[in-house]
Amino acid sequence: MTASPARAIAVGLLVAIGGSAAIAVLGGVLAISAGLLVVAALIGWLVPVTMRAAGGQDRLDRSSRIGAIALAAGAAVLGQFGLWLYARVEGGVLALGPYLAETFGVLVPLEVVLAALVAWRAAR
Repeated sequence: MTASPARAIAVGLLVAIGGSAAIAVLGGVLAISAGLLVVAALIGWLVPVTMRAAGGQDRLDRSSRIGAIALAAGAAVLGQFGLWLYARVEGGVLALGPYLAETFGVLVPLEVVLAALVAWRAAR
C-alpha cells in the first residue's frame, strides 16, 4: 500500500470522534468518572496506531505525529463537551466550565494530558 497522509488523517479523525463519543457515553449515561482516564489513554494510543496503518506507513512523519497528538487531545476535549451537553439534556443548568470542575474536577485536564502523552509516545 502506498503512503497516504490524507487517508491517515481521515481515519485518525474518525477514531478521535469515536473516542469522544465513548467519553460522553461512558461518563454521561453510565456515570463513569475515573475510568475515563483509561478511555483517554486508549484514544491516545488508537489514533496514531490507526493513522499509521491507514496511511500505509511504518512511522508517522513530523506533521502527522503532531496531528495525531492534536486529534487525541481534541477528542478528550470534545468528549468533555459531550458530557456537558448530556448533563444539559438531563436538566443541568451549570455552564460548561463550572459543570466540569464540579463534576469531574482534576480528571478533565488529566484526560486531555494523558491522551496527548500516550499519542506522543505511540506516534514515535
